[in-house]
Order: sequence, then C-alpha cells, then structure tokens
Amino acid sequence: MRYIICKLIIFCWATASVLHAAKNIGEAIRSGNQQLALVLESQDPALLQLANRAFALHGGLRLVTEQQAQYRAQFVWVSEKSLRISLLDLQDASSQDPRIIQASSKPAAILKGCDYVVESLLRRPGFFAGQLAFVVKKTATSEVYTSDLLFSQVRPVTADRALVVSPTWQPDGRGLLYTTYFKSGFPDIYHLDLGRRVRQVFAAYKGTNSGAAYSPNGEFVAMSLSSRSGSDLYISDAKGKNIRRVTDGKSLETSPDWSPDGRQLVFESDRAGRPQLYRLNVSGGSPQRIATKVSSYCSEPSWNPIHPNLIAFTVAISGGFQIAVHDLKTGRSEVLTQERDAAVEPEWLNDGRHLVMTIRRAGQTRLALLDTWSQKVVALHSSKLGSASAAAFVYSVDG
Repeated sequence: MRYIICKLIIFCWATASVLHAAKNIGEAIRSGNQQLALVLESQDPALLQLANRAFALHGGLRLVTEQQAQYRAQFVWVSEKSLRISLLDLQDASSQDPRIIQASSKPAAILKGCDYVVESLLRRPGFFAGQLAFVVKKTATSEVYTSDLLFSQVRPVTADRALVVSPTWQPDGRGLLYTTYFKSGFPDIYHLDLGRRVRQVFAAYKGTNSGAAYSPNGEFVAMSLSSRSGSDLYISDAKGKNIRRVTDGKSLETSPDWSPDGRQLVFESDRAGRPQLYRLNVSGGSPQRIATKVSSYCSEPSWNPIHPNLIAFTVAISGGFQIAVHDLKTGRSEVLTQERDAAVEPEWLNDGRHLVMTIRRAGQTRLALLDTWSQKVVALHSSKLGSASAAAFVYSVDG
C-alpha cells in the first residue's frame, strides 16, 4: 500500500514565560528572538488538517517553506487512540525521546499532540486540548454546552429549558457550576456532574445566587448572593457548605475570580458609584480598589493564571465595550480590542497569553480567541451554532 507523507511547515516564535511591562502589555520577551521552523509529518491527512487548524489558532505559529525548517515532528498512529510523536532538531540531528500520546478519541489525541509540540518548542503550556463550557441561546431559553477549542466536538450538557448563565469548571474538568432559573424561576446555582449527568442544587438562598467560581485547588467556591440591601461575596467549601461572607455592604459585589495562589479575589463592585474592580484577601480585610485609570465602568475581571500581575476585564469606552488588561505591578491598563459592536466576558486560557471572549458583530454573538500579544482576534465557531457567550475554560485532559 502506497503512503504519501504529508508535510506541514510551521513557523514558531520561541517565547519566554514573562511579559514585558516596560512598553505595553501585549508585548512579549521572546527567548533570544529565535525563530523556530517546524515540519510536521504524518501518513494521516485528517490529522494534518486538524493540526493545521490548531497551529493556525496559536498566534506564535505560522506557515513557512520547507527549506526553512529547523525541527521535524513526526506523528504516527500506534493504535486507534494513541499517537507516537518524535521531535528532531534538524540543525544538529539531535532528537527527543518519542512521546506516546493517548486520549479518549482521535481528535483529542491529535490536540494533545499539538500541545506537546508547543510545550517542547516554545516552553509554554499548550491549550488546544482544553475544554470550553459556554451558554448557547437559540430560542427564548438557553443551555450550557461544552466543546474543544476547535469546536470539533460540541455537545449540550443541560436541558433546563430555562435561562442559564455563568458556567464555571471544576479544576479537574469533571463537573461545573452554573446559574439557572430552572424549577424555582429564580437564579440558583446548580452543580452538574458531567460523567454521571447528575444535577444538584449548590446554592438556592433567597434572592439572587450567581457568579460561582472555584478556587484554583478546587477546595472552595466564591459566589455572589443578594439580599434586600445589595449583593455580597461569600465563600463556601466545594460542596456549598460552611459558607461565610467576605464582603458586607449595600453595594453590588459580583463576578468574583481567584488569584493563581488562591489567596485573593478580584471582583466587580459599584461601591464607588459605577462598576469598578476591587481585590480582597480571602483571609480577611477590606477590599482595595484597583485603579485601572481607563474608564468609569470596569467589570467581569479574570485573573491571569501564569502572570499574577495581570487582570483582564471588560471596559466601557468610546460608547461601546472592549477587553482591557491591567498590570498590578506597573499600575497601567491597556485596551486590547477594537470591536465595532462589543467585546466582553474575557477568560484567560492556561498559557497566560490567550483569552476567550464574547464578541458581538452585526447582531451575532460568538466566542472568539484573543491573542493578547498580537491583539489578533479569531472567531472560534460559525453563527450556525446560535448565540454563544460566557465561556469558561479548563485544561484537564483525559487519557
């Protein structure tokens, strides 16, 4: 049987793991400015097609000619769901030991393999094998869906036939929390076990229950619970028990997110009159305002998992909404998007460079990827999916 070896040439920017704060937040310090060129070989055209889509999504990779290749990655199927990847340095003929990649499906194995190439050559985490949870609205109701980053495996995971919002992953990827108007007609937080497809009430206190967010270690959950005087932030254990209030006032405290070390929360509050960002030590103390100096309306913060000095957020500016990033070390903020209609709901991916967000264009609401270094925006799916929003990301690969 004749085999045709297909080749895909990739140009890779080698990058360090820190951002350069001296100029602007979107600029990265690249390791010696070295350009890495990769040729990808496989006997499976379908593998190359999916890998091509994945690498094109990553802002540090682009196609070049074969003559410029410095590294070769060979992908060989050793079983139905198992890949062997061999990386070769073409400059000195040295190679890494072959890596066996296993997953629950062929697409998952391919995406894990692409992540291995990124991690080996760029020295940064790959995100292709991560998962998104998001809200899709097709009629008057909405449901929670999950998908890979390339939207090759999309599935609904709820059937509430109600308004649902704000899904958030368990760090192990086995379940999620979300707010739904199911059953009571009021916003309550439910937990969904994805493996067993079992849904249970997590928080259903009188008033509004929303904005749940797991701590990085999965042991705690921050959430926003309302009363007659406003809404405050609370922290519970992973089962919704042993709850304690961490803010107390008449203002609206919403959208909590955890610092990478789990010691602080960043959140949105209108205690200054209009929504602004604040941070708080979870062990106690008073909230401290983050002086973004970019707008009188700042909301929906997301704390960078790799660079703890960076917080992404939604900002009202020039009559619309855009995505900005604030650097806690320098005190500077930078608006990264220029969407004509709106860019909202930022969520960092595990590499600390890319964000998934919601964009609105010509009446269509879609999920998009933002490369914060190049500021390139790529829509992740077609409008045929429906109105998609509120994406949450987790990197917890199977196999």
